[in-house]
Amino acid sequence: VQLQASGGGLVQAGGSLRLSCAASGRTSSSAVVGWFRQVPGKERELVAAITSSGVRKSYADSVKGRFSISRDNAKNTVYLHMNSLKPEDTAVYYCAARLSGTVTRRKEDYDYWGQGTQVTVSS
Repeated sequence: VQLQASGGGLVQAGGSLRLSCAASGRTSSSAVVGWFRQVPGKERELVAAITSSGVRKSYADSVKGRFSISRDNAKNTVYLHMNSLKPEDTAVYYCAARLSGTVTRRKEDYDYWGQGTQVTVSS
């Protein structure tokens, strides 16, 4: 599975962005996909994850009610819709996929990673 993240940028606090994670590979549509973020000096943390069917989703407490994750399996793409952005959301955002199991917060459980996309929220 190959993953390509895009959609990052600079936005003012209160604004919105949509990140996209385009997947390729035979099993990409059956993978659990997660969005993680990382700031320098801190651990990479899960922001949101979604099962292959899209039925089950998981969010970090810090983004509940502001971010939503969705997927379009016909396009092999997973989206992270980010609203009401805050300066503390500034980070490099990564998408990752795991081919078995369900959503999990542990980065060690994910098998494939895309390159990061920078999100910067100005105050």
